[in-house]
Amino acid sequence: MALWRGSAYAGFLALAVGCVLLLEPQLPSLALRSLWSSLQLAPAPPGPGSPEGRLAAAWDALIVLPARRWRRVAVGVNACVDVVLSGVKLLQTLGRSPGNGKDHTILHSRNDLEEAFVHFMGKGAAAERFFSDKEAFHDIAQIASELPGAQHYVGGNAALIGQKFAANSDLKILLCGPVGPKLHELLDDNVFVPPESLQEADEFHLILEYQAGEEWGRLKAPHANRFIFSHDFSNGAMNMLEVFMSSLEEFQPDLVVLSGLHMMEGQSKELQRKRLLEVVTSISDIPTGIPVHLELASMTNKELMRSIVHQVFRAVTSLGLNEQELLFLSQAASGPHSSLSSWNGVPDVGMVSDILFWILKEHGRSKSRASDLTRIHFHTLVYHILATVDGHWANQLAAVAAGARVAGTQACATEAIDANRVSLRAPHEFMTSHSEVGSRIVINPNEPVAEWHREGISFHFTPVLVCKDPIRTVGLGDAISAEGLFYSEVRPHS
Repeated sequence: MALWRGSAYAGFLALAVGCVLLLEPQLPSLALRSLWSSLQLAPAPPGPGSPEGRLAAAWDALIVLPARRWRRVAVGVNACVDVVLSGVKLLQTLGRSPGNGKDHTILHSRNDLEEAFVHFMGKGAAAERFFSDKEAFHDIAQIASELPGAQHYVGGNAALIGQKFAANSDLKILLCGPVGPKLHELLDDNVFVPPESLQEADEFHLILEYQAGEEWGRLKAPHANRFIFSHDFSNGAMNMLEVFMSSLEEFQPDLVVLSGLHMMEGQSKELQRKRLLEVVTSISDIPTGIPVHLELASMTNKELMRSIVHQVFRAVTSLGLNEQELLFLSQAASGPHSSLSSWNGVPDVGMVSDILFWILKEHGRSKSRASDLTRIHFHTLVYHILATVDGHWANQLAAVAAGARVAGTQACATEAIDANRVSLRAPHEFMTSHSEVGSRIVINPNEPVAEWHREGISFHFTPVLVCKDPIRTVGLGDAISAEGLFYSEVRPHS
């Protein structure tokens, strides 16, 4: 049908221009060209020949499995059930009406919840708060779970990473975290949860969504966003750390993934200090040669982040993080560009590269430093960078491309990249450094992974094909890190 319509349009255009020529044979050629261009059909929508289509095809050719693949992956230690629902509907069901908004750093009651929700919905801003009253929270969680339209998802970085790995049926996955009956039901059959990790009740995180322009009384949200709250002591105290570590000996993994350190922000400084020491001691007990990946997440406590940088980084082999976590890390530990208060739009590639270089140079493996850190997978909305210390990793082109590809497919909920539903928004060209004389790189969709080197560290950059109308973005960073790790190959060292 579209083909016939196109032919009809073309015929009409030819007839129209022919008539003009017949009636006005002296019309200047420039005017004719202008007339023709104004009548031209709209450009074809993105497809196989578009930059997006060409980039996706180039990725498919680049993404090859590593020669040595993981067989058994152990993941821990934060897990929960995300209950996603309309915030206004929940508060109405709880009998609340919109009063004056007020921020509460900790929620103690339904009234505090209503005031905090109104405060942030009025701004269209995201926020996450702890609900202190256990019984009151469980009552609210039960009501929320049973509301029509409420959706239950696997939540927590460890559980989400385990779930993503489990999509590969030839992998054996161990997940340790506080796993209740609902979460157990949601997990892939390929995920093994040790009995000691099972709980009678789930840890629920309630995610109250609102849409742009949504109204509640006099309240109107300027932007779509979400307000998250929970009463989650198990993850906050990393209660499953010991179960995780004791399970490794029997499971015999060839890759360990650790996350949940950010959940300790609500704990006392003393508990944070004690727990971090126990994390480092536990990791050091893992046999040499088994890489340990640490997945970071959003944090606001600089002292905790500084302790993680100085104590934990050298014990792990690999890091996964986004642009907010990278800049916060540099601010907390006095790294490059730490005077920057926030990124202005798309994070500058040269600045990101400088911070990644500094982390690996200051805290990574070298001849003079006893550190295991040799890999960082950085992801932001429009591009990814995989930085590795030379000689320790292989298949980096495939790994960074696979991480970027899954960002586009998962956000759009498609099996493969749909070139019509994604857009290429990465910088067309960039400098590889701001701290020194870097090189200028121009991105070509036919060769989408750019590579550069700096003092024994290799950088692999690729754009992301950003989903224009994302279906689900929760857990996207965890899926990216899991996919990048799946295609990564660690080189054995004696």
